[in-house]
Amino acid sequence: MIAVRKNKNAKTFDRAGKVVQLNSYFESPEKIHEFIQETGLAQIFSNNTVSNLVDYVFGVEVGLDSNARKNRGGENMSKAVSLIFDRAGIPYKKEVNSTLFPEITTLGTDLKRFDFVIKTKVKTYMIETNFYNGVGSKLNEIARAYTDVATKINRYSSYEFVWITDGQGWLSARNKLEEAFALIPSVYNLTNLERFIQKISSEQVSS
Repeated sequence: MIAVRKNKNAKTFDRAGKVVQLNSYFESPEKIHEFIQETGLAQIFSNNTVSNLVDYVFGVEVGLDSNARKNRGGENMSKAVSLIFDRAGIPYKKEVNSTLFPEITTLGTDLKRFDFVIKTKVKTYMIETNFYNGVGSKLNEIARAYTDVATKINRYSSYEFVWITDGQGWLSARNKLEEAFALIPSVYNLTNLERFIQKISSEQVSS
């Protein structure tokens, strides 16, 4: 909260995996309590490890750099997607290394770890997820990198690369996302992810 307090439009994921306004956590005592519990603040403030709250808050502010926020955003996006899959009854595996698919030789020797892998009776879907609130060259790099990976994986009829991404950051890099969409058949965000779920459900998901 401290790191983004100047951004009135900042968004985050709630415990159900839905995107909500960060300020919504101040609308009621119940939401404040949820925030304190879900972020781990309750445990921090109750286990007596923090002797000076002011110093602790200042330390948090200094330590919350952009890279740390990007990492948390990626973790939250992965959690949100997994919650959506769980609600839909879609079996999946998380953090799967590319070495488990030696038949995909086009990836080369570089180790690639996919956020999710879903196998149906038709295809094996190799999925990457991310969420970007900020802007920068990182978005262009990601779009190029995933386009390259998708091209290599989609050469195999029994495999398909899927990219699930979201966040306000893409508004400033919309052209790069459009370019990637033209080359990656399966690009989704949290709003239209239901289309992918319907697709794999129709293919009779196998565990």
